[in-house]
Amino acid sequence: MLRFYFHLTITAAQYQHYYRGTATSVLVQTTEGLNLSLPAAHLRRFITSNGVHGDFCLTADAQHRMIALERVQNSR
Repeated sequence: MLRFYFHLTITAAQYQHYYRGTATSVLVQTTEGLNLSLPAAHLRRFITSNGVHGDFCLTADAQHRMIALERVQNSR
């Protein structure tokens, strides 16, 4: 399994583009410097009234298909 760690800050106003469907993917940069694109729908469970904020871990299989997305403890 592959694990990719990244920090994400999306305000509630910015997330409206994803919610409405005008934007469907979120581009993030991992702590290793890789760029990942993930479907915005996977972030819905992390939305608060302030948007989506935090450190995350995306777990993928050997073919780079997403297995899980989790919020992780801030290590900064």
